[in-house]
Amino acid sequence: MAELDFLPDPGVLKPLTKTRKENIDLESLSREELIAKVKTLEMHVQQLRNVIAKNDNSALPKAKNKQNQRKFDFTRYKRRRILLRVSYFGWEYNGYATQDDSGKTIESELFAALLQTKLVESRSVSNYHRCGRTDKGVSGTGQVISLDVRTNMVEGEGVYQQEGYTGGVRVGENEIDFCTVLNRNLPDDIRVTGWAPAPRLDYSARFDCDGRSYKYVFPRGQVDIVRMEQAGQLLLGEHDYRNFCKMDVNNGVVKFVRRIDSVKVECLEREDNNQEGPYDMCCLTISGKAYLWHQIRCIMSVLLMIGEGLEEGAVITELLDVEKHPCRPAYGMASDLPLNLYSARYDGVAWRCDPTSTEFVLRSTQKLWTHHAVKAAMVRNLLKELEMESGVRVVGQLDILTTGRRREKSYTKLLELPVCPSLEDKVRTVVKRRKIDITEKTDDVEDEDA
Repeated sequence: MAELDFLPDPGVLKPLTKTRKENIDLESLSREELIAKVKTLEMHVQQLRNVIAKNDNSALPKAKNKQNQRKFDFTRYKRRRILLRVSYFGWEYNGYATQDDSGKTIESELFAALLQTKLVESRSVSNYHRCGRTDKGVSGTGQVISLDVRTNMVEGEGVYQQEGYTGGVRVGENEIDFCTVLNRNLPDDIRVTGWAPAPRLDYSARFDCDGRSYKYVFPRGQVDIVRMEQAGQLLLGEHDYRNFCKMDVNNGVVKFVRRIDSVKVECLEREDNNQEGPYDMCCLTISGKAYLWHQIRCIMSVLLMIGEGLEEGAVITELLDVEKHPCRPAYGMASDLPLNLYSARYDGVAWRCDPTSTEFVLRSTQKLWTHHAVKAAMVRNLLKELEMESGVRVVGQLDILTTGRRREKSYTKLLELPVCPSLEDKVRTVVKRRKIDITEKTDDVEDEDA
């Protein structure tokens, strides 16, 4: 498909920074109007902080207050550039990334622990990067972050002397047990499962990642997972996946070519070893290097339609042909509940974790498993009793994962659905709404995983 000739720089689509927006909006106001606006905004910010603190129970505000009350001399310790492998279940969080008014997120709890343990002085000076950003409800048992932390060492891989270093602390021969220290200060559903010294001082968990894999766990229901896997092979290679994602044009993303290296659909656990059943647990695994916003959930939605026999596998090839189908059919995404950033690969990085720390992670995670497994067993036993007593059989295990699908008496094929706006239409809408001068030059935009 031809490039957007009328848009020489996609960076202009990125949302205005606070400074740029204020300069545009506030120039026309009088002094009195500006003062009134500032007072209103200050009141609004305080109200939001109170609501967030009350409803979300994030540990970050308390950690910041303690940091201000109890001064710690970071200048007496050197810094070390490290990677942390983080595992979390995102069901009870407002996504991974901390944003304005976002409340309790994975990132907020991570930095609360980092501040409480005095491993970092603040996020702003930690040179922090994350492998990927997951949305609300999405888990990441293979997330990786990179940052600079306080170290007991005076030399070694990743160790450096920061500006203002004074020394004077007697440090031991052993490094801080980062995993244990952090896990003792994190919620049960967030764990650090390994750490590694960074190969370079500018090493980034985001930009130096060699591969990312996602898993999507689902009950078999009435889908044919062989059909799903066969169709999934058509996704392999480098393609324009604009029909398998949500276009993030508002953040300057106008290129949708990515590469998928492997797609696998398998049964993880059968309820009856002798035969397939609707309660069998299955899993989709997709591996690549970078992804688009909601790409996995869109792919899963289409594969489920194919597995249920509603679509043929050839629809994958059709949707990958963006010249023929420049606009995505308006189908709903699969649920966020089972999605998991399962693995992030860094060639040459050797993860470290003390056995005692690993035992702590295993025991605390077993508590989570028991909590959820007991609930699942109780619900399953009730279903068995109802089915045996009534003789009624309902195969609706997948209904909760496909709530975004159109509910209609007669199924409408994907290629016959109404379509979303094209990329060009979306770009023109953003340009018009923000009154953007498309000849303006800005920095290149990097898109993040989701």
